[in-house]
Amino acid sequence: MPLTRIPVLMYHHVNPHTGDTVTVTPEVFAQQMSFLAAEGYETLSVDELMEFIAGEKSFGQKAVAITFDDGWLDNLFYAVPVLKSIKFKATFFIITARVDAASLRVRTPKAAIPDHETSKKLIQGGQADRVVLDWGLIKELTACGLFSFYSHTVTHRRCADLAADEVAFELAQSKERLEVELGRACDYLCWPYGSFSHENVQTAAETGCKGLFTTIDGHCESGSDPFMIKRIEVKNSVLWLKDRLSEESL
Repeated sequence: MPLTRIPVLMYHHVNPHTGDTVTVTPEVFAQQMSFLAAEGYETLSVDELMEFIAGEKSFGQKAVAITFDDGWLDNLFYAVPVLKSIKFKATFFIITARVDAASLRVRTPKAAIPDHETSKKLIQGGQADRVVLDWGLIKELTACGLFSFYSHTVTHRRCADLAADEVAFELAQSKERLEVELGRACDYLCWPYGSFSHENVQTAAETGCKGLFTTIDGHCESGSDPFMIKRIEVKNSVLWLKDRLSEESL
């Protein structure tokens, strides 16, 4: 019997630092991915997820979409090798101004990965290259065929708090930047902080977005609104993930 709903997992940092709600440790992440692989989960690209939502494509009993927000460099060091080893697909939502800033500096050899708060301070201090993926790395990851990159706006501001022209800039400019750099359509966007309004959704549709990802907790159903895609924020626990996916399958 085909699936009627699919969980979309939301990650941010994958690194050794604990103590916040947006970081999963490398050990736990590897165990979570091993669990999905052992259970026979198929990983979906966003295009495949959209086909599922539209009722154009069906999947077997176990499928999941894996997403990462913000484009953190630690994803490259700790998540990508695990995903590559089991050929899992993943989608990354990137903040284009941060990627531009990271691309302006010559990256030094791998240094210690900071925690979330320190990472934000480094970005503010002009050292985005210490903590954010640059365009060269993003192009390398895209070329391997497992990973896709889409918009998380230009500057990662709360869109619901912005004027209409500012929202239009955040959405249109990030989309254009991604399309120029990667040479492919950027049809999807993830709202920073999960902040958006009905007017923001209309603006996104007008800029050519075909799917919008939220931080609203829940699963993705066939026939649901592609402009209101729910996700599950993953916690730093293998048992929690097992229990949560068990709930989603009911």
